Amino acid sequence: MTRITAVYDIESPSGVAHAAAVMAGEQSTGTFVRLAAETDALRERSAARIESIEISGERPEPSLPSRLTGPRYERGRVTVSWPVENIGHSLTTLLSTVAGNLFELAELSAIRLLDIDLPSSFVAACPGPQFGAAGTRRMLGGHVGPVIGTIIKPSVGLDAAGTAALVQTLVDADIDFIKDDELQANGTYCPLADRVKAVTAVLDRHADKTGRRVMYAFNITDEIEQMWRNLELLEAKNATCAVVCINAVGLPGVRAVRDRSTVVIHGHRAGWGLYSRSPDIGVSYVAWQKLWRLAGADHLHVNGLANKFTESDAVVREAALAVQTPFPGDGAPAFTAMPVISSGQTAWQVAPSRALLGNDDFIFCAGGGIMSHPGGPGAGVIALRQAAEAARQGIAVEDFARSHGELKAALEAFRKPSIVV
Repeated sequence: MTRITAVYDIESPSGVAHAAAVMAGEQSTGTFVRLAAETDALRERSAARIESIEISGERPEPSLPSRLTGPRYERGRVTVSWPVENIGHSLTTLLSTVAGNLFELAELSAIRLLDIDLPSSFVAACPGPQFGAAGTRRMLGGHVGPVIGTIIKPSVGLDAAGTAALVQTLVDADIDFIKDDELQANGTYCPLADRVKAVTAVLDRHADKTGRRVMYAFNITDEIEQMWRNLELLEAKNATCAVVCINAVGLPGVRAVRDRSTVVIHGHRAGWGLYSRSPDIGVSYVAWQKLWRLAGADHLHVNGLANKFTESDAVVREAALAVQTPFPGDGAPAFTAMPVISSGQTAWQVAPSRALLGNDDFIFCAGGGIMSHPGGPGAGVIALRQAAEAARQGIAVEDFARSHGELKAALEAFRKPSIVV
């Protein structure tokens, strides 16, 4: 029987082995008592199974508030499996199974989902990314090197005309990618329809002049039927990319967009800290990103090196590599996506970002690192382009800057970060 497995880091006042048994029962055939209908044959067919337990330590106090108490709180790594027949090929049921009520069990004083392993048949039944890195490059006219991008700043406050004016400056500077901020969707001051009309006019003129179409990701996040209408609006104007705030719309929302989309889906993970910030509860990005790739996201945010948030460089590295890791198994589609490196990024972080991935299949998205360049946004784009070229040639960014003024100004304007991967 083909099975789905999930790995957890758990803590319990009643012992890891007992807590694991409670988890397996709660998330499959069992409840707090044995049921008459829960026959041995039914359990053999449908019950979750504990595949392994590794004890890692204990502590005298619970990591999280806990109704049950004990003399000690044992910690360990637990692998649980389920027959795929319990779930079918439903992403939503998969999520309810591996990250459902078990997070609330009294026997657990900490629980974090670390990873999920899925059979090839499950992966193949999902839509997956329609474009990924290769498709993004095709839409950019065969672009070579990391995709240099930015976010419209200020995040909100500009009207459609103001947004288009900034876009004009950015395309004139030869940027590859521009996106709406996750906060800018369809507000009354800058309605999506007005923004699409104004911005695509700029993109069309630039493409006619240069033969190169810059990718702009319009934020279409909304209710499902409205997102479908937003897609129609984008497609009518030959737009190529849509931002979807994946945690806001959920797996069915991303899947609904994927099923009707002819544009790249740019998955923004706004709200990610809710799932990730505590080591004692939540979901690791390694597990979480697999669900979004299966649902159809082509791009996925992974934070950035020396970022403005709480994640360490090591966590960012793990996330970026995970997005580019193919799904394993004979016959399983790779379903790789394009990591989006962002958050406090400047010319200093281009080469380290390239080095940690070992390739150029990423979007390097700098907001303030472009907009706050002393020479203006245009010079900010050029500086990042120069930093990427230095990385490609294997030249230290400081050395390359000696003969490239925009890059030199950027390195002087932005503090050199400490990066530890």
